[in-house]
Amino acid sequence: MGVLGAICEAKRAHVAACRARVPLAEIRQRAESAGPARGFAAALAARPGPALIAEVKRASPSKGTLFPQADAAEVAQAYERGGAACLSVLTDTPYFGGRDEDLVQARAATRLPVLRKDFTLEPYQVYEARALGADAILLILAALEDPLAASLASLAADLGMDVLCEVHNEAELARAAALGARLIGVNARNLGTLAVDLAVPRALIARMPQGALPVAESGIDGPETLTDLHAQGYRAFLVGEALMRAPDQEIATRALLRGQFGEDAKLL
Repeated sequence: MGVLGAICEAKRAHVAACRARVPLAEIRQRAESAGPARGFAAALAARPGPALIAEVKRASPSKGTLFPQADAAEVAQAYERGGAACLSVLTDTPYFGGRDEDLVQARAATRLPVLRKDFTLEPYQVYEARALGADAILLILAALEDPLAASLASLAADLGMDVLCEVHNEAELARAAALGARLIGVNARNLGTLAVDLAVPRALIARMPQGALPVAESGIDGPETLTDLHAQGYRAFLVGEALMRAPDQEIATRALLRGQFGEDAKLL
């Protein structure tokens, strides 16, 4: 499976090391004693226009370093001031330069619901996400068989978290529908090759199941792309790279959402 396979292999080793340090019973207790989750899906659905999931992302396998010295709390506050509906925080370290503390700090600094953006492969990580304060988790169907995906989604719901179910093609979209996913993210990036193809979200929107809230992921590099995908039916948009590269995250967020094509938009 190319890059995704390598990431998942490294993630399993990472989780094993985490479990050795903090046993499952302890991480479960932390999760169950965490404060109430903020409604991630509800925050997206409440926006009358495009709902932005703004991402704290230090690096990526496709683009390399983006903003390694970023202060997660400051970036999160800038996103909130700029009009983001929710946050996404990458916590994978080897491939994205993230860390668990970024999520803790970003959530504490804002009132926004937070998605833990990581490669969730087993129940330990679901408990871990809630223990950190996450309000939602990402499940990538390309990395999961349906029984495991259903089990992880059910556990997340039991802990009060929402699930963003990520798909990349028609077959995965059908699987997400069968799982009853409420939030379905269509990723334009091929996780085997890392290439971006915006034809993917444009094609899949017509097959989105009734009642699901569609989220466009990857390749949204400015207001024109967001406006185009919104017109086609996407309600929410997960954007990281374009915002993290901007000199001012607040202005860039506002420009992206307002569809401005003047000086502010040039900061994207």
